[in-house]
Amino acid sequence: MKAVVVEIRTQILILGTLVGLMWGLEILDTFVFNRGLDTLGILPRQQIGLRGILFAPFLHAGFAHLTANTVPFIVLGWLIMAQSITNFAIVSVICIVLGGLGTWLFGATGLHIGASGVIFGYLGFLLTRYYFDRRLSSGIVALFVGVTYGSVLWGVLPSVPGISWEGHLFGFLSGILAARLATDS
Repeated sequence: MKAVVVEIRTQILILGTLVGLMWGLEILDTFVFNRGLDTLGILPRQQIGLRGILFAPFLHAGFAHLTANTVPFIVLGWLIMAQSITNFAIVSVICIVLGGLGTWLFGATGLHIGASGVIFGYLGFLLTRYYFDRRLSSGIVALFVGVTYGSVLWGVLPSVPGISWEGHLFGFLSGILAARLATDS
């Protein structure tokens, strides 16, 4: 029982730290840097834009954007973390790096920021994990995630101007790859 409590505290600490970092950066960006931190996002096919692969998931285009990303980041991130904190770390890195690289290579000209690429990566991981590992628990999670968040999958298509559908698409594909790789481990 004590180990479970420690694990839950660790999960809360990790997710809380990441979300706190996003909110802290948005507060600084809004009130101190006059939106200047956003320029650290992904700028497709520009060498300087490569740095955005690491920074973009933590930067948002205002509090409404950040608010829209916070709950799915926590819910989907925790569903991965409940399986394994190591899985969460691996899936996060794969989604940040490969999703960001795909956006940098193929994204529309302009700035790409926000955690939604990583969120779509988590979605891809959770929806396809069962296909690769055939565990009942993964199937139940996939069903829950599909019912709860399945409608956002339209976000991988170019539909809303100003929304990085490329970040969503490459995040989602990187999540599927992470599900495949996690099965091998």
